[in-house]
Amino acid sequence: MTEIRKDDMAHEQAAKTNTQDAAETEIDMSEFGGAAPMDELEALRAERDDFRDRFMRALADAENSRKRGERDRREAEQYGGSKLARDLLPVYDNLRRGLNAATDQHRADAAALIEGVELTLRELLSVMSKHNVTPVIPEIGDLFDPQFHQAMFEAPVQGTKAGQIIQVMTEGFLLHDRLLRPAQVGVSSTPG
Repeated sequence: MTEIRKDDMAHEQAAKTNTQDAAETEIDMSEFGGAAPMDELEALRAERDDFRDRFMRALADAENSRKRGERDRREAEQYGGSKLARDLLPVYDNLRRGLNAATDQHRADAAALIEGVELTLRELLSVMSKHNVTPVIPEIGDLFDPQFHQAMFEAPVQGTKAGQIIQVMTEGFLLHDRLLRPAQVGVSSTPG
């Protein structure tokens, strides 16, 4: 019986020691802000995910800014001279009108002057062409296209259909694929 008591006492002693060891190994949670180690790990993971999300968004914003800057640079390169080109169009118109107003008598009397105006007009067209400014020259009888033409008047003209161009007053111009100025035309209103 003494042996059983010794075993019981040994078990009691072992239980006490285990309880004391557990109490001693228990972590003081105040050191970790009151959170358990697993909670702290989850908080660190959430913070990591948040930083990763912010990083990816910043990276995407930077890429979008780069693409936007590249597109703006290309557009500025292609269309940056549109204001100058638009300002030169009246010069072209006036040279063209001057040549059209010259009669055969004028051409005979001032051949060198007329030739100089023609050369100037050709040089102006050459320079404009080099910078991708191209004329839009509709023909009489073509159909009116509101994307390239501006109707200045409508008139009924025999032998035409409604919407056909009956007169070209000024030529239009494109810069690359953008319209600088529409061709100014007269349009038939004769019902077809």
